[in-house]
Amino acid sequence: MADHDAPLIRSVDRAVTLLYLLADGGPMRVTDLARTVGIHKSTASRLLSTLQARGLADQDPGSGTYRLGHGVVRLAGAVDHGFDLGSVSRPVCTRLAQETGETVNVVILDDGRTMCIDQVIGSASVTTINWVGKRSPVHATASGKAFLAHVPPEERRVLLSRRLDSLTPSTITDVDVLETDLARVRERGWAASVDEQEDGLTSVAAPVLGPDGNVVAALALSGPSFRLAGERLAAIGAATAAAADQISHRTGHVRTELADQPVSATTDVSRTGDAAS
Repeated sequence: MADHDAPLIRSVDRAVTLLYLLADGGPMRVTDLARTVGIHKSTASRLLSTLQARGLADQDPGSGTYRLGHGVVRLAGAVDHGFDLGSVSRPVCTRLAQETGETVNVVILDDGRTMCIDQVIGSASVTTINWVGKRSPVHATASGKAFLAHVPPEERRVLLSRRLDSLTPSTITDVDVLETDLARVRERGWAASVDEQEDGLTSVAAPVLGPDGNVVAALALSGPSFRLAGERLAAIGAATAAAADQISHRTGHVRTELADQPVSATTDVSRTGDAAS
């Protein structure tokens, strides 16, 4: 991950900011770009001319507005070609596992079920099993709920039209009750599964977004229910959401305000003492 405490090269930072503005707002005039960035119009013009020379920006000869150039597509294609979600997420997962002591998984959606593709084992004395390669139902897992809460409604209806098996007495099998739970997931930014997949197992998960804003994976943290309860469950959920946001940025998604904060910046997510275990 980039060191965001390092000093920025001002001209590069401004040029990148211009690209983000063009990506978010579409065609814009030099005057508007300069005002938004807080630089002189002549400075903005020089930066845009350089970006245009490299194919990263284009100017409409009629309106004079600038838009993203086709060179951006080439760069995006190179990123996609070499994209490895496990490698991209591993540093963030490792830090989250170290700070919480719990096991962290990267999960994808595969044919209507969740599948773990990478795992970092926590340092706690009691840990979960190796989930890599295992597939689980979406309605009974925190990672599945993270997907369900953020996929388009029509896709969610298809996923929930399948039989929702009861894995434990706590498994939610009523679609209306599950929809209420998913609304809470969207509101707070993370999902929870408490004894719903296995008795004594609690997990939390948050969505990982790709460059287009769609969910490409879920970041999940799991451990024994006696360790992930009460205030610590909420703290772990917030920490997982912050870590998922960092991974989203690494995939190319525009960063949110949570990114690059220490996962335990505002709450204690450290493992409870051995007396609890």
